[in-house]
Amino acid sequence: MLKINVPLSVPTNKMAEYQKNYRLATNNSGNLLLFAGDQKVEHLNDDFFGPNINKEDASPEHLFEIAAGTPGSLLATHLGLLSQYGAKYKKLPYLVKVNGKSNLGQNEEKDSSSPWWNIKNIIDFKKNSKLSIVGIGYTVYLGGKYEAKMLKEAASLINEAHQNGLIAVIWMYPRGKGINEENIHVIAGGAGIAACLDADFVKLKYPYNTNSPKLTAEKYKEVVLAAGKTKIICVGGSMRNEEEMLNTTKEQLEISKTSGLAIGRNLHQRSLKEATVLGKKLSKLIHKK
Repeated sequence: MLKINVPLSVPTNKMAEYQKNYRLATNNSGNLLLFAGDQKVEHLNDDFFGPNINKEDASPEHLFEIAAGTPGSLLATHLGLLSQYGAKYKKLPYLVKVNGKSNLGQNEEKDSSSPWWNIKNIIDFKKNSKLSIVGIGYTVYLGGKYEAKMLKEAASLINEAHQNGLIAVIWMYPRGKGINEENIHVIAGGAGIAACLDADFVKLKYPYNTNSPKLTAEKYKEVVLAAGKTKIICVGGSMRNEEEMLNTTKEQLEISKTSGLAIGRNLHQRSLKEATVLGKKLSKLIHKK
Protein backbone atom coordinates (compact mmCIF):
# COMPACT_ATOMS: atom_id res chain seq x y z
CA MET A 1 0.00 0.00 0.00
CA LEU A 2 1.43 3.37 -1.06
CA LYS A 3 2.08 5.65 1.91
CA ILE A 4 1.33 9.25 0.95
CA ASN A 5 2.74 12.25 2.77
CA VAL A 6 -0.19 14.66 2.89
CA PRO A 7 1.03 18.25 3.46
CA LEU A 8 -0.58 20.17 6.31
CA SER A 9 -1.67 22.76 3.72
CA VAL A 10 -4.27 20.23 2.54
CA PRO A 11 -7.48 20.71 4.62
CA THR A 12 -8.91 17.68 6.40
CA ASN A 13 -11.97 17.65 4.13
CA LYS A 14 -9.72 17.53 1.03
CA MET A 15 -7.28 14.84 2.19
CA ALA A 16 -9.13 12.02 0.43
CA GLU A 17 -9.24 14.05 -2.81
CA TYR A 18 -5.52 14.83 -2.56
CA GLN A 19 -4.65 11.16 -1.97
CA LYS A 20 -6.83 10.10 -4.89
CA ASN A 21 -5.11 12.62 -7.19
CA TYR A 22 -1.66 11.61 -5.94
CA ARG A 23 -2.36 7.94 -6.66
CA LEU A 24 -3.68 8.74 -10.14
CA ALA A 25 -0.69 10.97 -10.90
CA THR A 26 1.86 8.35 -9.84
CA ASN A 27 0.04 5.22 -11.02
CA ASN A 28 -0.20 4.25 -7.34
CA SER A 29 3.59 3.97 -7.13
CA GLY A 30 4.74 7.28 -5.61
CA ASN A 31 6.89 7.84 -8.72
CA LEU A 32 5.96 10.17 -11.56
CA LEU A 33 6.23 9.66 -15.32
CA LEU A 34 5.42 13.18 -16.51
CA PHE A 35 4.83 13.64 -20.23
CA ALA A 36 5.65 17.28 -20.96
CA GLY A 37 3.10 18.50 -23.49
CA ASP A 38 3.75 22.09 -22.42
CA GLN A 39 6.61 22.14 -24.95
CA LYS A 40 4.02 23.27 -27.52
CA VAL A 41 4.37 26.67 -25.85
CA GLU A 42 7.95 26.60 -24.62
CA HIS A 43 9.56 25.39 -27.87
CA LEU A 44 6.95 26.61 -30.38
CA ASN A 45 7.08 24.34 -33.44
CA ASP A 46 10.85 23.82 -33.35
CA ASP A 47 10.52 20.45 -31.63
CA PHE A 48 7.42 19.28 -33.48
CA PHE A 49 8.23 19.79 -37.15
CA GLY A 50 11.46 19.42 -39.09
CA PRO A 51 14.30 17.06 -40.01
CA ASN A 52 14.65 13.95 -37.81
CA ILE A 53 11.21 14.56 -36.27
CA ASN A 54 8.49 12.06 -37.11
CA LYS A 55 5.71 13.59 -39.22
CA GLU A 56 3.08 12.43 -36.73
CA ASP A 57 4.46 14.99 -34.26
CA ALA A 58 3.07 17.90 -36.30
CA SER A 59 -0.38 17.30 -34.79
CA PRO A 60 -1.12 18.17 -31.13
CA GLU A 61 -3.20 15.00 -30.86
CA HIS A 62 0.02 12.98 -31.13
CA LEU A 63 0.68 13.94 -27.49
CA PHE A 64 -2.64 12.47 -26.35
CA GLU A 65 -2.20 9.31 -28.44
CA ILE A 66 1.21 8.66 -26.88
CA ALA A 67 -0.08 9.32 -23.36
CA ALA A 68 -2.97 6.91 -23.99
CA GLY A 69 -0.48 4.23 -25.02
CA THR A 70 1.91 4.78 -22.11
CA PRO A 71 0.63 3.15 -18.90
CA GLY A 72 0.66 5.46 -15.89
CA SER A 73 1.87 8.56 -17.72
CA LEU A 74 0.67 11.98 -16.58
CA LEU A 75 0.16 14.39 -19.47
CA ALA A 76 1.11 17.97 -18.56
CA THR A 77 -0.28 20.53 -20.95
CA HIS A 78 -2.08 23.84 -21.09
CA LEU A 79 -5.84 24.01 -20.60
CA GLY A 80 -6.59 24.85 -24.25
CA LEU A 81 -5.38 21.48 -25.53
CA LEU A 82 -7.36 19.69 -22.83
CA SER A 83 -10.44 21.61 -23.92
CA GLN A 84 -9.92 20.67 -27.57
CA TYR A 85 -8.82 17.02 -27.25
CA GLY A 86 -9.81 15.87 -23.78
CA ALA A 87 -13.26 14.56 -24.74
CA LYS A 88 -11.64 11.76 -26.74
CA TYR A 89 -9.15 10.88 -23.97
CA LYS A 90 -11.22 11.03 -20.78
CA LYS A 91 -9.46 8.11 -19.10
CA LEU A 92 -6.10 9.89 -18.93
CA PRO A 93 -4.86 11.77 -15.85
CA TYR A 94 -3.83 15.36 -16.57
CA LEU A 95 -1.71 18.10 -15.04
CA VAL A 96 -2.61 21.65 -16.09
CA LYS A 97 0.42 23.83 -16.82
CA VAL A 98 -0.65 27.31 -15.76
CA ASN A 99 2.15 29.54 -17.04
CA GLY A 100 4.57 29.58 -19.94
CA LYS A 101 6.50 31.56 -22.52
CA SER A 102 7.78 31.01 -26.04
CA ASN A 103 11.43 30.70 -27.08
CA LEU A 104 11.30 33.87 -29.18
CA GLY A 105 13.38 36.85 -28.10
CA GLN A 106 15.46 37.21 -24.95
CA ASN A 107 14.44 35.24 -21.87
CA GLU A 108 15.47 37.98 -19.47
CA GLU A 109 13.00 40.37 -21.11
CA LYS A 110 10.01 38.13 -20.46
CA ASP A 111 7.74 38.07 -17.46
CA SER A 112 6.02 34.67 -17.44
CA SER A 113 5.10 34.86 -13.75
CA SER A 114 1.38 35.49 -14.24
CA PRO A 115 -0.66 32.29 -14.63
CA TRP A 116 -2.94 31.99 -17.64
CA TRP A 117 -5.68 30.45 -15.47
CA ASN A 118 -6.34 30.55 -11.74
CA ILE A 119 -7.19 27.54 -9.57
CA LYS A 120 -10.91 28.32 -9.66
CA ASN A 121 -10.83 28.23 -13.48
CA ILE A 122 -9.21 24.79 -13.31
CA ILE A 123 -11.61 23.42 -10.68
CA ASP A 124 -14.61 24.68 -12.69
CA PHE A 125 -13.22 23.18 -15.90
CA LYS A 126 -12.61 19.87 -14.13
CA LYS A 127 -16.21 19.72 -12.89
CA ASN A 128 -17.71 20.68 -16.25
CA SER A 129 -15.46 18.52 -18.43
CA LYS A 130 -15.28 15.57 -16.01
CA LEU A 131 -11.63 15.14 -16.98
CA SER A 132 -9.24 13.57 -14.47
CA ILE A 133 -7.24 16.70 -13.64
CA VAL A 134 -5.00 15.80 -10.71
CA GLY A 135 -2.91 18.94 -10.28
CA ILE A 136 -1.16 22.00 -11.61
CA GLY A 137 2.31 22.81 -12.89
CA TYR A 138 4.20 26.11 -12.80
CA THR A 139 7.66 27.14 -14.06
CA VAL A 140 10.05 29.19 -11.90
CA TYR A 141 13.25 30.73 -13.30
CA LEU A 142 15.77 31.27 -10.52
CA GLY A 143 18.31 34.04 -10.90
CA GLY A 144 16.25 35.98 -13.40
CA LYS A 145 14.72 39.44 -13.33
CA TYR A 146 11.30 38.14 -12.31
CA GLU A 147 12.42 35.58 -9.73
CA ALA A 148 10.66 37.23 -6.76
CA LYS A 149 7.34 37.51 -8.64
CA MET A 150 7.52 33.89 -9.78
CA LEU A 151 8.27 32.58 -6.31
CA LYS A 152 5.36 34.55 -4.85
CA GLU A 153 3.02 33.33 -7.59
CA ALA A 154 4.22 29.72 -7.20
CA ALA A 155 3.69 29.81 -3.42
CA SER A 156 0.16 31.15 -3.83
CA LEU A 157 -0.79 28.64 -6.54
CA ILE A 158 0.58 25.65 -4.63
CA ASN A 159 -1.27 26.67 -1.47
CA GLU A 160 -4.56 27.13 -3.35
CA ALA A 161 -4.06 23.86 -5.25
CA HIS A 162 -3.57 22.00 -1.96
CA GLN A 163 -6.63 23.74 -0.50
CA ASN A 164 -8.60 22.08 -3.30
CA GLY A 165 -6.97 18.65 -3.04
CA LEU A 166 -4.78 19.04 -6.13
CA ILE A 167 -1.10 18.16 -6.31
CA ALA A 168 1.48 20.74 -7.42
CA VAL A 169 4.54 20.24 -9.62
CA ILE A 170 7.16 22.96 -10.06
CA TRP A 171 9.45 23.28 -13.08
CA MET A 172 12.53 24.80 -11.38
CA TYR A 173 15.23 26.17 -13.67
CA PRO A 174 18.22 28.29 -12.57
CA ARG A 175 18.61 30.65 -15.50
CA GLY A 176 20.41 33.92 -16.04
CA LYS A 177 23.74 35.52 -16.84
CA GLY A 178 26.68 33.63 -15.40
CA ILE A 179 24.53 30.73 -14.14
CA ASN A 180 25.52 27.17 -14.99
CA GLU A 181 22.14 25.45 -15.37
CA GLU A 182 23.66 21.97 -15.07
CA ASN A 183 25.74 22.61 -11.94
CA ILE A 184 24.48 20.02 -9.46
CA HIS A 185 25.09 22.29 -6.46
CA VAL A 186 22.97 25.03 -8.08
CA ILE A 187 20.26 22.51 -9.04
CA ALA A 188 20.18 21.34 -5.42
CA GLY A 189 19.54 24.91 -4.33
CA GLY A 190 16.52 25.00 -6.63
CA ALA A 191 15.31 21.70 -5.17
CA GLY A 192 15.46 23.23 -1.70
CA ILE A 193 13.41 26.21 -2.83
CA ALA A 194 10.78 23.85 -4.26
CA ALA A 195 10.53 22.28 -0.81
CA CYS A 196 10.13 25.73 0.75
CA LEU A 197 7.29 26.41 -1.72
CA ASP A 198 5.51 23.21 -0.55
CA ALA A 199 5.69 21.53 -3.98
CA ASP A 200 4.86 17.83 -4.18
CA PHE A 201 7.24 17.23 -7.09
CA VAL A 202 9.91 19.36 -8.73
CA LYS A 203 11.13 18.97 -12.31
CA LEU A 204 14.86 19.70 -12.51
CA LYS A 205 17.76 19.68 -14.94
CA TYR A 206 20.11 16.71 -15.00
CA PRO A 207 23.66 16.80 -16.47
CA TYR A 208 23.50 14.13 -19.18
CA ASN A 209 26.64 15.10 -21.10
CA THR A 210 29.17 13.56 -18.76
CA ASN A 211 32.08 11.15 -19.06
CA SER A 212 31.09 9.33 -15.88
CA PRO A 213 27.29 8.76 -15.75
CA LYS A 214 27.35 6.73 -12.53
CA LEU A 215 29.51 9.31 -10.72
CA THR A 216 27.07 12.01 -11.87
CA ALA A 217 24.17 9.98 -10.51
CA GLU A 218 26.05 9.63 -7.21
CA LYS A 219 26.66 13.39 -7.00
CA TYR A 220 23.02 14.06 -7.82
CA LYS A 221 22.09 12.66 -4.41
CA GLU A 222 22.75 16.18 -3.11
CA VAL A 223 19.70 17.36 -5.07
CA VAL A 224 17.42 14.67 -3.63
CA LEU A 225 18.58 15.40 -0.09
CA ALA A 226 18.04 19.14 -0.53
CA ALA A 227 14.43 18.59 -1.60
CA GLY A 228 13.47 16.56 1.48
CA LYS A 229 9.87 15.35 1.13
CA THR A 230 9.44 17.12 -2.20
CA LYS A 231 10.12 14.47 -4.81
CA ILE A 232 12.56 14.93 -7.71
CA ILE A 233 11.81 14.19 -11.34
CA CYS A 234 14.59 14.77 -13.87
CA VAL A 235 14.11 16.34 -17.29
CA GLY A 236 14.53 13.94 -20.18
CA GLY A 237 16.67 16.33 -22.20
CA SER A 238 17.24 16.33 -25.95
CA MET A 239 16.59 13.31 -28.18
CA ARG A 240 18.58 10.22 -27.16
CA ASN A 241 18.44 6.57 -28.16
CA GLU A 242 16.25 4.15 -26.25
CA GLU A 243 19.05 2.26 -24.54
CA GLU A 244 20.64 5.44 -23.21
CA MET A 245 17.25 6.74 -21.99
CA LEU A 246 16.56 3.57 -20.04
CA ASN A 247 20.07 3.31 -18.59
CA THR A 248 20.22 6.90 -17.33
CA THR A 249 16.69 6.70 -15.91
CA LYS A 250 17.63 3.53 -14.05
CA GLU A 251 20.76 5.21 -12.62
CA GLN A 252 18.71 8.21 -11.50
CA LEU A 253 16.17 6.00 -9.75
CA GLU A 254 18.56 3.50 -8.19
CA ILE A 255 21.65 5.61 -7.43
CA SER A 256 20.39 9.18 -7.05
CA LYS A 257 17.07 7.96 -5.54
CA THR A 258 14.96 10.27 -7.69
CA SER A 259 11.22 9.71 -8.04
CA GLY A 260 10.62 9.66 -11.77
CA LEU A 261 11.16 11.34 -15.11
CA ALA A 262 9.73 14.26 -17.08
CA ILE A 263 9.93 13.41 -20.76
CA GLY A 264 8.95 15.36 -23.87
CA ARG A 265 10.98 15.24 -27.06
CA ASN A 266 12.23 11.73 -26.37
CA LEU A 267 8.66 10.51 -26.77
CA HIS A 268 6.75 12.87 -29.03
CA GLN A 269 9.44 13.21 -31.71
CA ARG A 270 9.10 9.47 -32.38
CA SER A 271 6.29 7.72 -34.23
CA LEU A 272 3.36 6.60 -32.10
CA LYS A 273 4.52 3.00 -32.35
CA GLU A 274 8.11 3.77 -31.30
CA ALA A 275 7.02 6.21 -28.58
CA THR A 276 4.63 3.78 -26.91
CA VAL A 277 7.25 1.00 -26.94
CA LEU A 278 9.67 3.28 -25.09
CA GLY A 279 6.90 4.68 -22.91
CA LYS A 280 5.88 1.22 -21.72
CA LYS A 281 9.50 0.36 -20.84
CA LEU A 282 9.91 3.61 -18.91
CA SER A 283 6.61 3.06 -17.12
CA LYS A 284 7.68 -0.39 -16.02
CA LEU A 285 11.02 0.98 -14.77
CA ILE A 286 9.51 3.97 -12.96
CA HIS A 287 6.29 2.53 -11.57
CA LYS A 288 7.13 -1.13 -11.06
CA LYS A 289 10.87 -0.72 -10.39
